[in-house]
Amino acid sequence: MKASDLFVKALEAEGVEYIFGIPGEENLDVLNSLKHSPIQLIITRHEQAAGFMAATYGRLTGKAGVCMSTLGPGATNLVTAAAYANLGAMPMVMITGQKPIKSSKQGRFQIIDVVNLMEPITKYSCQITSGQVIPARIREAFDVAQTERPGATHLELPEDIAIEETGAQIIEHSTHRRPLAENKAVEKAVEMIQKAKSPLILVGAGANRKTSGKMLRQFIDKTGIPFFTTQMGKGVIDERHHLYLGCAALSDNDFVHAAIRSTDLIINVGHDVVEKPPFFMKPDGFKVIHINYTNASVDPVYFPQAEVTGDIANAIYQIKEKIERQIHWDFKNFFEEKILIDENLQEGATDDRFPIYPQRLVHDVRSVLPDNGIIALDNGIYKIWFARNYLAYRHNTVLLDNALATMGAGLPSAIAAKLVNPDERVIAICGDGGFMMNSAELETAVRLKLDLVVLILNDNAFGMIKWKQANLGFEDFGLDLNNPDFVLYAQSYGAIGHRIHKAEELIPKLENCFEDGGIHVIEVPMDYSENDRILNHEIKERSQAIFADK
Repeated sequence: MKASDLFVKALEAEGVEYIFGIPGEENLDVLNSLKHSPIQLIITRHEQAAGFMAATYGRLTGKAGVCMSTLGPGATNLVTAAAYANLGAMPMVMITGQKPIKSSKQGRFQIIDVVNLMEPITKYSCQITSGQVIPARIREAFDVAQTERPGATHLELPEDIAIEETGAQIIEHSTHRRPLAENKAVEKAVEMIQKAKSPLILVGAGANRKTSGKMLRQFIDKTGIPFFTTQMGKGVIDERHHLYLGCAALSDNDFVHAAIRSTDLIINVGHDVVEKPPFFMKPDGFKVIHINYTNASVDPVYFPQAEVTGDIANAIYQIKEKIERQIHWDFKNFFEEKILIDENLQEGATDDRFPIYPQRLVHDVRSVLPDNGIIALDNGIYKIWFARNYLAYRHNTVLLDNALATMGAGLPSAIAAKLVNPDERVIAICGDGGFMMNSAELETAVRLKLDLVVLILNDNAFGMIKWKQANLGFEDFGLDLNNPDFVLYAQSYGAIGHRIHKAEELIPKLENCFEDGGIHVIEVPMDYSENDRILNHEIKERSQAIFADK
């Protein structure tokens, strides 16, 4: 069998549905082998976007998404996506081409050491040097990518290896279970929780990767312990739950941090230090129990006193079965703070100002989406507003990146989300800066005949950095930009363009776009003028006042 045919057969054996990417001269044998495969090749307009799509596929399914590029510049364009997947714990396999390795074809033209380039930002990076090893290398790449903690892996298939004849056979999947937590660790956690005065649960990204929500909900209902989330832990438990305190979208000084200051024990379910910290530990402060698939990475602001390592759902089940609600637990402060938190989340939700107010935007988007509707957020100041104010009802319905926190991922992620969930409403929410980084993927979405809504939040600036600039007391400088006419820009790709002129237009416009189907791009002028006052000063002052009253 030709090695490229075997390569594609091995991908089929791994259950690959899509390959996202841009082939080059060095991939032509693989491309020809894909012609007769059930795997759907999705050509993108940039390799980075292909990587974002593959990573998001992995995030949503738990199976490694696959992306492909040629050698040299095509491979280097995957670097940001590799870091995005690896830091965000999204299983992804990257396939890159290479010139022949047994004889020189064009000297050093376009040749760089891609394997070593990928090494620091992946879990595994390997060059395939023989057709005989293809099944083993592919099995290993997928297994490593999907094993906790998930991430990116990389395979390089040189042009001359792809054309070899080989008699190698496909390697079947091995059967395995995720490790279970030790009983002693579970008993220690139960002891610490029952002795605590005011325990509090943190739900992080690790709980969002697998179906841990059902068991965690049972644990919360049995114990009555309130919970909050990280940005990437949103939706594991329906956030309409009466014990939900909010999302720690900021690292400190938000309303939810008033509750954190009132606790003596945080039960950390699935958060690790790769995601931006939702709190800072101190030697004389509250204690932490680390419940995750892998051991804690100790950091100056994160040093848990107990660890329960293994399958999260099973660990929570074991703790739930052993624990009893304690009469000395005191959640009075939490419930008082929840009233204030809920009131704060309603502020600005019906504000009619225009350009539109961030809180109004969040409210209106939540209003048009059903429980299983999905938002894919690019990276910008609006991400904080959505993390804080948008209630997620199902796991993995709020797709944001709080690990690498890269711009440019919003639209590609939404495309992948729609492919995985074709019957759900999906909205890509992008700032004007992030949208323009991969805006050419509008053509990909149109070509795929998807039903997708893209919101472009336009402030003609890099708004997140402006907010930080103001926070540091610097003058407004160097962050303004000009944009195309987004309505005409969308139309040039075959999408349908819209522009909002009043705040009250957004909800009916969104509903009409979903009803009509196709690719709709809606430009929404944004008013971020109060970001500095609210996020840097008002929230801090009001949350500290809550704590001072205790």
